[in-house]
Amino acid sequence: MNEANADRPLRGILIILGAVFCFTVSDAMAKWLGQTLPVTQINWIRYLVFVPFALVLVLRTAGGRVRVRHPGQQVARGLLLAVSALLFVFALQMMPLASATAVGFVSPLLITALSVLMLGEVVRAARWIAIVIGLLGVLLIVRPGTDAFQPAALLVVGSSATWAVAVILTRRMSGHDPTATTLLWSAVVGLLATTATLPFGFVWPSAVDWGLGIALGLVASAGQYLMVQAYRFASASMLAPFSYSSLLWSTALGWVLFGGLPDNWTWVGAAVIIASGLVAARPERKRG
Repeated sequence: MNEANADRPLRGILIILGAVFCFTVSDAMAKWLGQTLPVTQINWIRYLVFVPFALVLVLRTAGGRVRVRHPGQQVARGLLLAVSALLFVFALQMMPLASATAVGFVSPLLITALSVLMLGEVVRAARWIAIVIGLLGVLLIVRPGTDAFQPAALLVVGSSATWAVAVILTRRMSGHDPTATTLLWSAVVGLLATTATLPFGFVWPSAVDWGLGIALGLVASAGQYLMVQAYRFASASMLAPFSYSSLLWSTALGWVLFGGLPDNWTWVGAAVIIASGLVAARPERKRG
């Protein structure tokens, strides 16, 4: 992090709140569009907007550099992100926005666990306990074996898992390629992957659908940009708790747009996941 920016944590917090808001709004737009367009097509439109956005970012911040040191890992990251988005939007069509958001909070816990398997990081007992408790929180929301069980929640878990692996790949490549270049590779790979799905169910969008789809792409791209900017001003551990503000936004948008509110068990499960996530995100104390 740049020393000149290191003393502006408040700016970083405000920017990350803006990024989280953008992501939540784009999810709500995707859920709304799912009433008239196939899920694969919604993601295609999102990437159609994201590619030129990422290209402009590369030209402005990375000197037009598009070559990368590990193209195979970049392609894998792009595919994982595309699959993650696809699974999440599928889930949104079958469950409330806030409930899907709450289950998605398991991502940081999965990232912590995968960092041991894929990066060889050392995770102490307190974090493992937090991970287990967080998974129990997911079970409180999903409630398998009961009438309240929502199979779509498993799609969110799958989305979180693919996202977590993509984040681990990002850590592996950190320092090798500019952030903007990585975003461009992810955008192009995602566009190619979603384009390949179009022959399996294409519906010509109405003018309103095109407008909402383009707006979705712009809002999601703005969220990506704001997230990158936030980490210039504050550390990851400082910003992590503020990502949970998405539950408030998703609850409000879900109520206004779709007339649904999460039940009490969803709130309890979300609180458990958030608490365990905060514990897992705490930096380890260095031993003397």
